[in-house]
Amino acid sequence: MKRTREQLEAKENQLLASVGMRSDQSKGRKFPDKEPLYRTSFQRDRDRILHTTAFRRLEQKTQVFITSKGDYFRTRLTHTLEVAQIGRTIARALGANEDLIEAICLVHDLGHAAFGHSGERTLNELLMDSGGFDHNKQSLRIVTKLEQRYPNFDGLNLTWEVREGIVKHETEYDESDASEYDPNIRGDLEAQIANVADELAYTTHDLDDGLRSGMLNTEKLEGVKMWDMLVENVGWHGPQLEDLDRHRLIRRLVGILVTDVVEATADRIQVSGAMSSLGIQELDHNVIGYSDPIMKMNKEIKTFLFDKFYSHPEVLQMADNAENTLTSIFNAYKKDPKQMPGGFQEKIESRGLERTIADYIAGMTDRYALKENQRISEKGANS
Repeated sequence: MKRTREQLEAKENQLLASVGMRSDQSKGRKFPDKEPLYRTSFQRDRDRILHTTAFRRLEQKTQVFITSKGDYFRTRLTHTLEVAQIGRTIARALGANEDLIEAICLVHDLGHAAFGHSGERTLNELLMDSGGFDHNKQSLRIVTKLEQRYPNFDGLNLTWEVREGIVKHETEYDESDASEYDPNIRGDLEAQIANVADELAYTTHDLDDGLRSGMLNTEKLEGVKMWDMLVENVGWHGPQLEDLDRHRLIRRLVGILVTDVVEATADRIQVSGAMSSLGIQELDHNVIGYSDPIMKMNKEIKTFLFDKFYSHPEVLQMADNAENTLTSIFNAYKKDPKQMPGGFQEKIESRGLERTIADYIAGMTDRYALKENQRISEKGANS
């Protein structure tokens, strides 16, 4: 039996909680764009994001470890997929719109440069006099300007709600700038879920990758309340942490955090009295989040990761290499813009030289950036 978009929207209206965002209540798209017969507007957004060049490039972009470090560590793509999975789980439990959340989760990191946050910091410093660089803004720039797939408009022409979810994406390491998207109100329930799903995903999988790499060990984690609770919960007694033990511990951590988010958020929504998606946005606080005890333990484990993992000498060395690589490429293009592809050279007049260079570099994968830097170095040596 076929189900038309209208039937899907009707089913959605039956299943969603009153505070969930309905597809048929979307503010729509910037440009006229006939909606498909068998997909809701948010399903279409998700599909458009999945088919972008920028999404495919996430496979070869750093999460914490540079992609050449090994095949077992998270990349920006696998991180994104884990965020989407966690987001959908929370959404279904709370009666939020799963398709909208999935679209926001899949798009939230499209603007990341090669080499993760190190690459972002480097580009921001290089562009300090030209507006800086922020991966949230770059994600929006990609889906509204840079992806060229349709004859009648630039970008993907995504719905307002997905674009709003991009600009109102914020975690402990991200700040939002929603000046053009109702800055006086918060993100809707789906945008808030995407934010916590992102934080939950990177906390758990970075701990996993840190343990697998050997940069972290169980002795260092002793005394961290979340870890001690996990060890007791799973019944691991050590001292050797086998792969299966690690999987069990991380899986349980994800389960604890997701369950706590769902239960704490459901309580906050009920207490808030909000009865619509807009009602959630007009509150003076985010409803998504952990209970106080879990929030304290989660903050402790994130502090541990920052001190012992993100600040590990080997990770910092990768960051230094990333900075040197991107700085070298940026300066080479600035000196001789003709080293960039012709399509980017043509954009210099309208975008400005430094922003054009940033758009090109931000689209590079780790592997391509390293290869391009080598080419530039060899060219300089032979000149």
